[in-house]
Amino acid sequence: MATGYDYDDAPAETSSQDAGYDPNFVPDSVKSFVVHLYRHIREKNVYEIHQMYETSFQSLSERLFKETPWPSVDAVSHYVDKDHVFCLLYREMWFRHLYARSSPTLKQRIDSWDNYCSLFQVVLHGVVNMQLPNQWLWDMVDEFVYQFQSFCQYRAKMKNKTAEEIALLGQCEQTWNVYGVLNFLQALVEKSMIIQILEQEKEGLEQFTATDGYDYNGGSNVLKVLGYFSMVGLLRVHCLLGDYHTGLKCLLPIDISQSGVYTSVIGSHITTIYHYGFANLMLRRYVDAIREFNKILLYIFKTKQYHQKSPQYEQILKKNEQMYALLAICLSLCPQVKLVEETVNSQLREKYGEKMIRMQRYDDEAFAIYDELFSYACPKFITPSAPSFEEPLVNYNQDAYRLQLKLFLYEVKQQQLLSGCPDLLESLFNDIPWEACKLHGS
Repeated sequence: MATGYDYDDAPAETSSQDAGYDPNFVPDSVKSFVVHLYRHIREKNVYEIHQMYETSFQSLSERLFKETPWPSVDAVSHYVDKDHVFCLLYREMWFRHLYARSSPTLKQRIDSWDNYCSLFQVVLHGVVNMQLPNQWLWDMVDEFVYQFQSFCQYRAKMKNKTAEEIALLGQCEQTWNVYGVLNFLQALVEKSMIIQILEQEKEGLEQFTATDGYDYNGGSNVLKVLGYFSMVGLLRVHCLLGDYHTGLKCLLPIDISQSGVYTSVIGSHITTIYHYGFANLMLRRYVDAIREFNKILLYIFKTKQYHQKSPQYEQILKKNEQMYALLAICLSLCPQVKLVEETVNSQLREKYGEKMIRMQRYDDEAFAIYDELFSYACPKFITPSAPSFEEPLVNYNQDAYRLQLKLFLYEVKQQQLLSGCPDLLESLFNDIPWEACKLHGS
């Protein structure tokens, strides 16, 4: 198993209060930010909301809250008429910033789950009359799945938990429960009727893709677009669980051979194709994986310079490198270079040319390379079940990864045996005493 494989991208857990953080202090620039964002949301001014969400929020975070959280929702709520939905949206951003800048406490993980539950309940059962940018709606789904994955990894490291943490974990079995996560995503898909909308679009009865999911007749895009992105979220969750068939089935309503709303947000585009390609790799559908990896890698090559100032830029580069590793695996197991554009092929040879030659040998060195590339490029698999709280406490955060690696290397071994069949048949064919055959035939 590759020794460099690490499930922990987040920094060590820190306490914002230790750094002199005052949750009730609201700088004037933050006051102005929430007042204007609230006004633009009420006016359905999607352009201004997008500018504030993508630019102002990031610049304020960098300037004022580089190592601390934003002010608490209670501190800003009276600037926005204590609007319930806006406060839920603000807390969603608050927790996302916290996860990005530090490692949350267990209490904060629980509070974030509760906030998502409240927010999605409003979307599913309330009257939502907002238009929000696709970027924000994608980020909600993406972060929801990420925080679920993060919680599963956190919970699986039992060895160094305090008695207080263990007691609290034992009391919150429903928090970030896999069935709760799947149920919310599935409910958003069903309530939005997005599958029917996409079917009607094929018949020319809907304009969902043409309008990028926005409603230009005074309605709301929130439920429809959340439902749409939730199909990608379901693919991702099922990949984390190792259930690739179900994951791909959840994505079926989206035609990934064409541009769609999923391509309108770079993070959504990359996440969709990364998980689609990985699922196909694990199901031995190498040609499908190669075809889509080639397209997305070519797209990133042509457009990545436009995303250099984006907060997602580092993640774009990381996923780009991971998909080249997955493409190297696919082409080593299924040499279909004709499916790969010359630009992508050139980049691939530069990154993995020597390793791909060695991967063809199917010896111990080759298996070590397959292990290395898989471990570098695979999703962060999870074990969704709650741990045993009995002594001795053990870490099991890598169990799911080890299982998927074992399954993958088994398939590589089978491929080796199959690739050896022609040589074996040729050897047997050459050893047949043909003179005896002729005599027998006569």
